[in-house]
Amino acid sequence: MLNTAWNIAIIGAGPVGLALALSAARALPQAQISLFDARPADADVSADPRTLALSLGSVQMLQRLGAWPAAAAEPILQVHVSQQPPTLTTPWGPPEVLLTHTALGVPLLGAVLSYGALVGALQTAWTSEQAAQTSRQQRLRSRFGTPVRALKDLPDGVELDAGIAERFDLGVVAEGGVFGEQLRKPLTRDYGQTAWVGTAELSGQASTSNRGCAFERFTRQGPAALLPLPPAANGSLRAALVWCVDAADDPVRDLSDAQRLAVLNTLFPASAGRITALSPLKSLPLELNAERSLVQGRQVRIGNAAQTLHPVAGQGLNLGLRDAHALLSALRHQAASGNIDLALQRAERQRAPDRWATIATTDFLARSFTWQLPGAPSLRGLGLAALQAAPPLRHWLARRMMFGLR
Repeated sequence: MLNTAWNIAIIGAGPVGLALALSAARALPQAQISLFDARPADADVSADPRTLALSLGSVQMLQRLGAWPAAAAEPILQVHVSQQPPTLTTPWGPPEVLLTHTALGVPLLGAVLSYGALVGALQTAWTSEQAAQTSRQQRLRSRFGTPVRALKDLPDGVELDAGIAERFDLGVVAEGGVFGEQLRKPLTRDYGQTAWVGTAELSGQASTSNRGCAFERFTRQGPAALLPLPPAANGSLRAALVWCVDAADDPVRDLSDAQRLAVLNTLFPASAGRITALSPLKSLPLELNAERSLVQGRQVRIGNAAQTLHPVAGQGLNLGLRDAHALLSALRHQAASGNIDLALQRAERQRAPDRWATIATTDFLARSFTWQLPGAPSLRGLGLAALQAAPPLRHWLARRMMFGLR
C-alpha cells in the first residue's frame, strides 16, 4: 500500500490531538487526516481556565508548529524544590534544589498557560492549515460535534463508528480519559490523594523578585506547587496552585477561604511571597492509569488516552506531546514504503524508555508520601540537598524533565 492511500483518524481535539493533526498535515502531504471531537466547532475553548505546565521541549515543538501563544504564557525561569520544616540540617546544606535557565544555558525551563489559550492557538493553526489547502479540501477534515462511539479492529485498518461506520487505515485516540476498550489491561494505582487546584494572588517583595519561579514544596500531606502565571489585569502577581493532600483525612475540604490562606502561607517558603487571595478551589482524585502498550493492530493511544499521571512532576501533557512527535516521526520514516504496521512498531519501541521512565519517576515520588516509614522525610531532605550539591546530576535530571529520555 502506498502512502497516498493513508487515511488517518485522530480522535480528540485537545492539545495532543491538535498538535498531531497539524504536524501530520504538514509532514505527510499525501495522507488524509480527519480530526474528530465531540465539542462543536463554534464552542468557545479560549475561556477554559485549566492550567497547563509545559517543558521547554514542548514549547519548542509548538513554536515550530506556529501555534505557541507566547503572549498568554508565563515563562518558567527558575524551579525551587524544597521540603517543609521541621527538617534536618544536612552536610550539603538545606534540603532544597534550585534550577535556573541561566545555569542550564537555555532561554527558559518551560512555561505555564491556560488550557483555553493553548487549544485556541492550535485550533486556529489547524483551521489555517485547512484553508491553505483549498485545492484539496477533503484531505484535511474537521469533524467537530461528532462523538466517536466505537473503534473496531479490521484486518488492514480500523472501523470507526461516529453515527455511521467508516474505515480508516489508522485510528489514533488522543482523547483524555478512557475511550472504548483498553488496548491492554492498564496499570492502575489509586494514590489515596486529592489535588486541590486553583489560582493564587501573591504580594510582597519576595514574589516580585521571583517572577518566573515555580515552587514545589514537599509537605507531610503531599506535594504542593505554585506555578507562575501572567499577572492579573490590575498588575497583581498570580500563580497556579496545586495542593495535594490525603484523601481519607482531607485537611482542606472543610476549611474556610481565610483558613486555607493561613495554612498555605505556612507551607511555602518565604521566598515565594505571601498568598493574599485564592480563587475557588476544585478537588480532583489522583490516580495512575497507564496502558501497557500504545499499539494494538491499527489503533494507537497517545496523551491522556495512554496515561494519566500524578501532577507531582508536571509531566502529563509533555509526555503526550512526545507521544505525538514519536508517532509522526515513525510514520514519516515509513512514508516511502507505506507500511503503517512497521511505523507503529517503531513508535512503540521508541516511546517505551521515555514513557516508562517518566511513569516510574512520578509514581515513585507520589507513593513516597504514603509511606509511613520512620525517617522518610529525612531521607527526602538528604536526597534534595545531595542533588543540589551535585550540579552535573541536577542538570541531567533537569534536561530529562525538559526534553524527556532520548
